[in-house]
Amino acid sequence: MVARYVVSPRGGRRAHPDITSALRAAAARGRPALIEIAPGRYEESLTVRGDVRLVAAEGPGSVVVGRPRGPVLDAAGSVRVHGLTLVGRETDVAACHAGALTLDHTEIRAHGGVALHARPHTTVTLRDSVVAHGRTLFTGGAGLVERCRFTDAPDNAVAVIEGARVSVLGSLIEGSRIHGLRVSDAHAEVVGCELTGTGQAALTADARARLVVADCVITAVHGEGIMFTEQSRGSVDRTRVDGARHGIGAAGGADPLVRGCVLADCHDTGINVQTDARGRFEDCQVLGSGNIAVFVTKGGAPEVHGGRISGGNVGIAVTESARGRFTGIAVEDLTNTALRVFDDSGATFTDLRVERCQSGLEARGNGGTTAEVADTAFRDCEMAAVAIGGQSRVTLRNVTAERGILGFGVSDEAQLRVTDSVVTAVSGAGAGALGSGRLIARNLTVNGSGALGVYGTGSAYLDITRSGFTDCAHAGASFDAEAGGQLVDCAVDGTTGVAVVGNGRVETVRLRTSLKVLRHAEKPAGPPQQQIINIFNGPVFNGPVHDIQVAWGNENVSQHQDRTEGDGSRS
Repeated sequence: MVARYVVSPRGGRRAHPDITSALRAAAARGRPALIEIAPGRYEESLTVRGDVRLVAAEGPGSVVVGRPRGPVLDAAGSVRVHGLTLVGRETDVAACHAGALTLDHTEIRAHGGVALHARPHTTVTLRDSVVAHGRTLFTGGAGLVERCRFTDAPDNAVAVIEGARVSVLGSLIEGSRIHGLRVSDAHAEVVGCELTGTGQAALTADARARLVVADCVITAVHGEGIMFTEQSRGSVDRTRVDGARHGIGAAGGADPLVRGCVLADCHDTGINVQTDARGRFEDCQVLGSGNIAVFVTKGGAPEVHGGRISGGNVGIAVTESARGRFTGIAVEDLTNTALRVFDDSGATFTDLRVERCQSGLEARGNGGTTAEVADTAFRDCEMAAVAIGGQSRVTLRNVTAERGILGFGVSDEAQLRVTDSVVTAVSGAGAGALGSGRLIARNLTVNGSGALGVYGTGSAYLDITRSGFTDCAHAGASFDAEAGGQLVDCAVDGTTGVAVVGNGRVETVRLRTSLKVLRHAEKPAGPPQQQIINIFNGPVFNGPVHDIQVAWGNENVSQHQDRTEGDGSRS
């Protein structure tokens, strides 16, 4: 049977003048106790042992318990607190040392230090409560937080460390100076929460932690919306991040699973994977990123499946020895490049739809820079659908390029292989090789080019087999300067222009055409046309050109991120 005690500073029949005296009386009897506290401010430090319930008799907010220094509530046993306001500074305002502590409709004001500390092997429940100006720390125990508000923490609002297991449900975390929630070498679940205005990542996992996030909204974060580091794992489902610096990040070998999330208006990147992290991202939308929608760098190797990238600057960038697999993604309406592969990196792109971007795919770097593109369509790119340089190696299979200036282009010492692909209605050329680039094409089709079907210049090498060029305004194929190679089993059809403009270095074998073939000595009438064109993504053609000089790939593009792994945040 529960013994009832009344606390009232004004006195009364069988009333205790303070909470401490009521606790002493309850401890002496050794029975479960209900302590009802009248309104007022109590300058006390409460040590609660056993099965005790502390209740504000006239409802939440009517009882304030606090001290200028030292702890306010020290609990062990089975302790429940309802409706009290606990005020302290510099140390643990409320702590559970053993057993279980439940606080509901409670407010904790911690002016520095820890508001609530759940120590090892304890169970703490915080429900329908407010924690202001301090952090809630779960160390090695179990915790449940429901429908609570955490505001203006001087570091992390909630820290889950040293093997603790905590669920945070339906809560608001705002204005934390460092993180909203940090989980380190522990397990945390965050569901249906709102986090806003944190100084660094709103949610972060490190030291092999596991973080599970679902149905959350994260806004106005100065760092990442969600960050996984140091081999941490976990999942993020149906969560929206607005206005963060980075939407979701992974570093230091982390490997999260992210599904059905929206990352909108991030100032730098939407998805950021670096320093040997992995991760799988499914059906996510990255909208309006300020710099790069999906940034993979420094050994990162994610898989991205489905979803959409829309608005912003660059779509997907893989650089600095990174890797990535990207499947079934729509990329649209970017002011810069849709896909980039730079600097000893490799990427596979399958079943992508790229529309209304400045350019489609750029690849540049040493011989370790590779890209494979299959079953993909590039439409309405302002410049080139594919433009590669350096010593990079790119393979295209069943790729479509529609409109724009150039379909597929290769320069420097790069190598481009094209199979079963189609270029339609470009204004310049279907495919071209410059510098010492190598273009190898099988079953390439170019329809309705405003100038050329395929061209080669400089000392490029072209091997074009079983390909067709239809309705190219000036020439199906044009070779100039020292370009060499072969044109085998190809067809040129149409009613205007010529079939081939040769330079004597490209062998033509079994060419099918009704149009004129111009050998090296048979230049068209009129003075030779000299053009110098300085465009990174590909040349612009306004008519048939000969003896051209093309400076391609002379723009220096640098991608840099100043974030370093680890931020030194406290628990």
